[in-house]
Amino acid sequence: MNSSSPERPAGGVDPKLLEILVCPLTKGPLEYDAEKQELISRAAKLAYPIRDGIPIMLPEEARRLD
Repeated sequence: MNSSSPERPAGGVDPKLLEILVCPLTKGPLEYDAEKQELISRAAKLAYPIRDGIPIMLPEEARRLD
């Protein structure tokens, strides 16, 4: 399997993955913040980090939004 697909920017997240990911706490939609490399859950007020193109979907790893 080719690890670098053409529609995926370097260090970015596969757009197809973003379509199916939801917040593990609220099951609500996530917003992708490319600048901060985070997935934002407005409902849970959490920002999940993306490390090396892999979303870390653990509430204990998430940053709280004010």
